[in-house]
Amino acid sequence: MASLYERLGGLDAITAVVDSFSARCCAGDDRISGKFARTDIPRLRKMLVDQVCEATGGPCAYTGRDMREAHAAMGVTAGEFDALVDDLVATLDEFDVPKAEQDELLGLLGPMRGDIVEAESAETGTPLPETYRAAPALS
Repeated sequence: MASLYERLGGLDAITAVVDSFSARCCAGDDRISGKFARTDIPRLRKMLVDQVCEATGGPCAYTGRDMREAHAAMGVTAGEFDALVDDLVATLDEFDVPKAEQDELLGLLGPMRGDIVEAESAETGTPLPETYRAAPALS
């Protein structure tokens, strides 16, 4: 059986999905866009592509911070995490990714929830705390 990476269409398809997804989250969704206020978007896109590529069996190597470190002090709520998942599913639907592949991808990413969510609250649109320090920009 082909890897999830292959079934998703490889690096070009993953990159296209990540580009659309990051635009949806970072600018288009008031429920979570504030959390990306100080994010280096090109860095975020590269890290997401590498992470999804590696997680799905592709040739990439994710070299970013672990999820707990990357999201520490962001104050991410459960509602904001769920909004992000909603945006991911909407993006996968936009690209006609079959349900089985969506479920498999969400199954790979879902366990990261515990390292990302800091507040078990349904609230969304919470501000990014002043104490949060974003990762350095890509050089």
